[in-house]
Amino acid sequence: MTDSKEVVYIFLDEGGNLDFSKTGTKYFSLSSITIKRPFKTNTQLDSYKYDLIEYGLDIDHFHCSEDNSHIKNKIFSIIANLDDARVDSIVIEKSKTMPHLQEVENFYPKMMGYLLKYALEKTQQENIKEFIIVTDSIPVKKKKEVIRKTIQKTLKETIRADIKYRIYHHKSGSHYNLQIADYCNWAIFKKWESSENLFYDKIKNLIRSEFEIFKRGSCKYY
Repeated sequence: MTDSKEVVYIFLDEGGNLDFSKTGTKYFSLSSITIKRPFKTNTQLDSYKYDLIEYGLDIDHFHCSEDNSHIKNKIFSIIANLDDARVDSIVIEKSKTMPHLQEVENFYPKMMGYLLKYALEKTQQENIKEFIIVTDSIPVKKKKEVIRKTIQKTLKETIRADIKYRIYHHKSGSHYNLQIADYCNWAIFKKWESSENLFYDKIKNLIRSEFEIFKRGSCKYY
């Protein structure tokens, strides 16, 4: 069994929708959280979840867009104290996305490739034996296959040949770190989509990179 200190986990989350029209979200975001065991916040999050259950809330897991403001404040206060995790994010202004990239099978490989390659390259790999990549479960088979192939391709191109890797698609309720990725990505997305900085400011110390893909682009396609 590999020493847990030699294993790096990367949890992925996305924000916005893939409706490339004026009725869709203005932005789409993809974020990753890179972290090693032990996962220091798990005990705090678990304890808080059971506090809420005993209070009378029927809560299975944390989901930022669905949680009320009291829960958000508490979760973000826990996340803000992480000192061993790094968040990388890319943000896409969807109207600047070229028409040929607006198809899922083209959009995901390009954008997720950018994000994951940067996150991997910025992770010190000297003593790493394995990367474990975890995304939320993906109900659409076509999208799932595209994401898996993109992750595999990016890993093969970016990490040393002797480093192993595994890719899992799990329900967000099964990993607190997927829920943390959801919270961090939500905060980043809201900053761009609606200029809400309250929660973003709480976790900005964790953000290693936040890159606007089409920042220099001037052409809009709708």
